[in-house]
Amino acid sequence: MGGMRANKVIALVFGSIAALLALGLGVGGMVLLWAHGTQRDSAGYYSTGSERFSTATYALTSEAVDLGGGVRDEHPLPVRNVGTLRVRAQSVSGGAVFVGLAARSDVARYLGSTAHDEITDVRFDPFRPTYTRRDGTATPAPPAAQPFWVASAEGPGRQALTWDVESGEWAVVVMNADASPGVEVDASLGLKTGLLLPIGIGLLAAALVTAAVATALLVAGARRDTRGGMAPAPPAGEAAPVTGDAASSPYPLRLDGRLDEPLNRGLWLVKWILAIPHLIVLAVLWIAFAVLTVVAGFSILFTGRYPRSIFDFNVGVLRWTWRVTFYAMTLGTDRYPRFGLAAEAGDPASLDVEYPGELSRSLVLVKWWLLALPHYLVVSLFGGGVAWWTWNVGGEGGGRLAAGLGLIGLLAIVAGVTLAFRGRYPQPVFDFVMGMQRWSYRVWAYAALMTDRYPPFRLDGGGPEPEGDVPPGPTGPDRGTELVDTTAPAGTPAAAR
Repeated sequence: MGGMRANKVIALVFGSIAALLALGLGVGGMVLLWAHGTQRDSAGYYSTGSERFSTATYALTSEAVDLGGGVRDEHPLPVRNVGTLRVRAQSVSGGAVFVGLAARSDVARYLGSTAHDEITDVRFDPFRPTYTRRDGTATPAPPAAQPFWVASAEGPGRQALTWDVESGEWAVVVMNADASPGVEVDASLGLKTGLLLPIGIGLLAAALVTAAVATALLVAGARRDTRGGMAPAPPAGEAAPVTGDAASSPYPLRLDGRLDEPLNRGLWLVKWILAIPHLIVLAVLWIAFAVLTVVAGFSILFTGRYPRSIFDFNVGVLRWTWRVTFYAMTLGTDRYPRFGLAAEAGDPASLDVEYPGELSRSLVLVKWWLLALPHYLVVSLFGGGVAWWTWNVGGEGGGRLAAGLGLIGLLAIVAGVTLAFRGRYPQPVFDFVMGMQRWSYRVWAYAALMTDRYPPFRLDGGGPEPEGDVPPGPTGPDRGTELVDTTAPAGTPAAAR
């Protein structure tokens, strides 16, 4: 299969990125419209639920909120007509409560020498506020007597502070009205704004424009080039030519790797670092691969065909990935991988996928997730792709990401250590790693809708691709060839020759 033209590759990559951007804009716009239509209370506020806050000190304060125009802003932007803030609070004991909002500097002067707790973080599900204690020894004057509040509310029962948002650095203070210590309140925060509707509509409009650009780029990239450089697709209604019985024919994906000895004893330690430029490019290409696979899925669903240009691009991404993997993970060569999607004679690692012609329209809905699920479980053990996120509930460090190394990674380390001490890559290890890689890439091709041929559950080890689905016997001196005495009489048992 020939290489794709550079302009088509660029169109497919940028079209895929634009499609993802359009998706994000569309989802954001729909979320805002949903919130505007369903998440407001009877007074028009988007509000949190009422939650309990408490302190044994004299006051609870929020962190300072900088809305621009503060002393730390070199180029402040005015904040006006954003909306109305509402803070509700009710004393748990039934006493009078005070809620006030003032400039951060005024709150600092008022409570600077008074013990109080500052709310620095709030986590939900389950609800848990985080407080930072500000020590002090002074007893504050009653809060309502202070002249600096820009908005306040005081009294028994539920009190509601409302304030039209504007520029500045602000802080909210909740206290007992008599300035006594021991504050325990049920409080909620709400915002009334008319911005969500126009912003949501604007995001949807931007999504439509971006989607149109993405569509144009994808169509331009996926259009078949009639000037050459790409193999023609089979005629409509015909599948790709198959010779022999399909059950014993080679799998449509062919993956080969040539153990390129002699290998440097120490280079394997830094190959993954040397491969970083490739990994950066491949990260972008795999985004395009994922988006284009979805586009191809819709094409198969309606036409039964995988668009040829998208197919060539996706095969090129798999091919490039395999070259880098063979160099940096399999450690089968010291030859630095080429940058490019096209195949080239002489590459120690090669990959190709037979163009499928007509594909099943119904399988496209289930093979990439349901049918491929057993294979996902197997190849996750090969590649260490099982990862999970654990939440550190009791600490301040957030979460931790954990992932397995996988059999391929472990055996690559074994091969590297053996290479360092003995100067040779163990052939049995290489054959086994190649079998796991071949299994993995077959599953990728199947999940990416490139073939309807279900991947076999077995390791086809060794560097060259087996020629059929019947596992070949050992071949070559490195594969343990059985030497047969051809001069023995016919019918002599092999063990007696």
